[in-house]
Amino acid sequence: MTERANGAGTAASLDEIQQGWYGLSTRVGQLEAENAALEEENKSLRSLLERALEHRQKSHSELVLLLTTLVSKLPLNDMATIVSRLVEHNTNCGQYLAALVKGTAEAHIPQPTVLKTFEQTKRDLLNAIKPVVEELLQLNVPLEPEVLNNIITDPESFFSPRVVRANRCFIKGQVPKERIIKEFGEEALLFFNDLTTDPKLNPHPKAEEIVLAFKNDFEALFQQSPGLLGTKRQQLLELYQRIQQSRAATDSARAQKNSFQKLSFLIELLHFYEHQNTEAPDIIFAQRLPSIVEQLVISGARDGLDDKLITQAESLMGFVISPEHRQMIINNIGKAGGVARTLKYIFKLRPEKVLDRDEVIAEFIKHLLPAPPQKPPSAKEVAAVIRLIHPEMQLGVVRAIMGSDRLRKQDSEALAKTLCSELGFAGLVEKLKAQESISPEAERQMVWAKIRDMIGQRSEPQVIASAIRERLNARYDAEEIRESWIALNEAEPLALIRIFCHIPYLANGKTDPIARTVIESYASRLTHEKYAGTYSKVVKSLKNMFKAKADSPTLLTFLALVKWASPEAAGKLHADIGMPVVAA
Repeated sequence: MTERANGAGTAASLDEIQQGWYGLSTRVGQLEAENAALEEENKSLRSLLERALEHRQKSHSELVLLLTTLVSKLPLNDMATIVSRLVEHNTNCGQYLAALVKGTAEAHIPQPTVLKTFEQTKRDLLNAIKPVVEELLQLNVPLEPEVLNNIITDPESFFSPRVVRANRCFIKGQVPKERIIKEFGEEALLFFNDLTTDPKLNPHPKAEEIVLAFKNDFEALFQQSPGLLGTKRQQLLELYQRIQQSRAATDSARAQKNSFQKLSFLIELLHFYEHQNTEAPDIIFAQRLPSIVEQLVISGARDGLDDKLITQAESLMGFVISPEHRQMIINNIGKAGGVARTLKYIFKLRPEKVLDRDEVIAEFIKHLLPAPPQKPPSAKEVAAVIRLIHPEMQLGVVRAIMGSDRLRKQDSEALAKTLCSELGFAGLVEKLKAQESISPEAERQMVWAKIRDMIGQRSEPQVIASAIRERLNARYDAEEIRESWIALNEAEPLALIRIFCHIPYLANGKTDPIARTVIESYASRLTHEKYAGTYSKVVKSLKNMFKAKADSPTLLTFLALVKWASPEAAGKLHADIGMPVVAA
């Protein structure tokens, strides 16, 4: 069959080959040219695809960074977890996009600031634990050294049942039974009382849960049993002495307790940051940490609060990332009253700037000076407390004491004078009394002249608005509102608009209760024919804003505030500016 098949085919002649060669070579050349064109087209398409993917990757990274920045400003309890998920999502997206072309991702997203802070804080907490543990070892606390050393490498062991029992025993001057048996054997139980086993309430406790305490006559029993324990007698005596020292009211015992409180604070906070998904912030920041701070500062307060201990507590609270959480700790200090409540106000007034300063100082005065018939503290005691807050706050507290209704006028002036001499505020009382002698009308003119100077010097709009708002809250009447409008009327149109936009809003973001009445008064005056010149200038400025940027925040806020107070005035402004009126 093979021979037949071979024989059936006829070989091409030389002439046929020569005739077909030219056509073949032409077609091959054409195919090669088309192939080269396709290769160039593929290269350009690949380049475009790479550029598109790279742009998509960068834009996605920028979007994630913007989202993390926005999320970090929200009062979220699991903020770091959300940011971590965003970063993880962006990494996965970037790797997938890169795998479509290059196989691996080359560019990495820059780590968001909030996540950097979060990770750095955890490292700082870990680094701070070791010196505190070493301090406890040097103070010779009656805790097992191996337990303390293990906390350095594994802080989570602090929450293990064994360590929790050991810590509780350390605070109460007791010792776990399992430790005594392990170190000294069963025969050492002769020197201890069982505080856990009870024939009725707890007849059969778990062996590892039994707590012991040295008997009151331990020293006599120890002398009567010279043959007991052998070489371990001295170790048991040393343990007894260490426990007694930790229970005594001495500087050494207080140092041990303070170091233990610092360690507890650091580990509790680190545990929260490691387990934010399962730990409730209210428990850690409103219950556990405030009590630790109280015990740290107040346990050593024999003759009053110690500035060194307060500084230590502030440094510990500095590890708390969120300002809201730090404020939560401070707000939950001193619920039982007394010195702890004093500590709460000291923490609030130690910063240079305090939100709701006047309100905090007023509450502080009520706490410092109890209402009659209770006897007020001496000037020396009050001065010792006031020294612990910021100097600027000290001045405000002395002024508030002088005008307080908790004391008779002559008593408050005498107390303020003594405080001034103690704190170094010479002549303050005389200055305050001189201010009181100024007539209300003169005082009003001085205040509004100062505000006009601020407007003339082109201070920040929010600062001017805050000054106007404070004055109107202090003296709220029609005359004061009129004076505020006259002061605003002297400002440039753009400055007037910006100050107007800041008038209703307090520093904490809430709306001032008197804002609506004030804004309504401004809107009615602005559209009145008496102030037609001011109105035309304001409208011109608003028109320019609308032409430059129709969604300008200042423009929209101004019109929204006018509409909030007076829809008729807002309609007139919209018509004159040329803006469509948005349906309510």
